[in-house]
Amino acid sequence: MNESVLSAPIGSADVSDDSFARVFARPWFHRIDLGNGIVTPGIDDTPAKLKFVRMPADLSGKTVIDIGAYDGFFSFEAERRGAARVLATDQFCWQGTGMTDGEGFKIAHRALRSRVEVKRIPVEDISPATVGVFDVVLFLGVLYHSPDPLRYLRAARSVCREMMIIETYCDALDYPRPAMVFYPGATLNNDATNFWGPNLLCIAEMLKEVGFKKISIFPEWLPPRRVIHVFV
Repeated sequence: MNESVLSAPIGSADVSDDSFARVFARPWFHRIDLGNGIVTPGIDDTPAKLKFVRMPADLSGKTVIDIGAYDGFFSFEAERRGAARVLATDQFCWQGTGMTDGEGFKIAHRALRSRVEVKRIPVEDISPATVGVFDVVLFLGVLYHSPDPLRYLRAARSVCREMMIIETYCDALDYPRPAMVFYPGATLNNDATNFWGPNLLCIAEMLKEVGFKKISIFPEWLPPRRVIHVFV
């Protein structure tokens, strides 16, 4: 992943014939509207997810970090909503092959003429020293991929000035105590990167443990996934 920042403003898409071919010649996770009727063919219905994430409609003047940005849908959306600075970070989804080679983000970034900044960094290494501190932290689809959830949450909390938005897979929702289900091998969705399914009590207690003060859990949107907003 090239960490250089493209300088043209987001808005009018710039999709040449060559770029158009590149869009549809590769697999995508996010569905990103690149303009001119071109939407990346992602397997995730990201525009529908956006409604349930409840990202603030107006981010004017805010700084935003998108931890686990993948193809960048939410990074670009934060920019579109007026954020003064957006930093997209990832490592796992930018160092593999196919859908996880990082090229999707670069194609969309170029097509949207985005100013979103880019840093390849594992979640474990995120800190004020490595990335800075941000008003809003996006932590979407990351927690259940963590082999060490508290470590991930501590890293995210360390760079959060105001609020964090979490979207995650949950499990053991009927268990009356804080708990997580461990998924050995590829037992969850045939994906060996899925490690833990916490219940809501566990998520709330972990968030308190790392220093968040106010926690809002929203109704189930895609069973058994939940969206949580937390504030420092």
